[in-house]
Amino acid sequence: MGETIGIVLLWLFVINLGIAVGAGFYEARVVVPVWAQSPPQSLGSPESGLRFWAFVTTGPLTLLTLANLVAAWLAPEPARTWWLVAVVITITERMATLGYFVPTMIRLGRDRSGPGGGAAATFARWRTRNVVRNLASLVAWIAALRALTLAGG
Repeated sequence: MGETIGIVLLWLFVINLGIAVGAGFYEARVVVPVWAQSPPQSLGSPESGLRFWAFVTTGPLTLLTLANLVAAWLAPEPARTWWLVAVVITITERMATLGYFVPTMIRLGRDRSGPGGGAAATFARWRTRNVVRNLASLVAWIAALRALTLAGG
């Protein structure tokens, strides 16, 4: 893989991961408190935010992360280590997103059991774990930014 292609992939990764970090913190600060009022009714439809997350971050970020795994592996030090840290954290976050966060929110959005049906407890767990996910994404973004500066991007 050429050095220029690697730098372009890293730039795209940094930009898209930055969008995901910003959107995640916005969601946690503005949207999640509304959802927390009386889940599952307060969650709206399971498609809430689907277009944004699927087409702006989830799909592109997952593909960019995999492409950056290859580019980072081939990159020279010292950028390589920071780049791989960012990619590994993001792969872990992507697995958690696709394996837990998305399916749980879809299930909650479809739950019509009412306030006493266990949705509030499930949502509380989701909300707490989402804080950890957002912080992990922030650390990955900072590592990717460091890799970019070291790679000469």
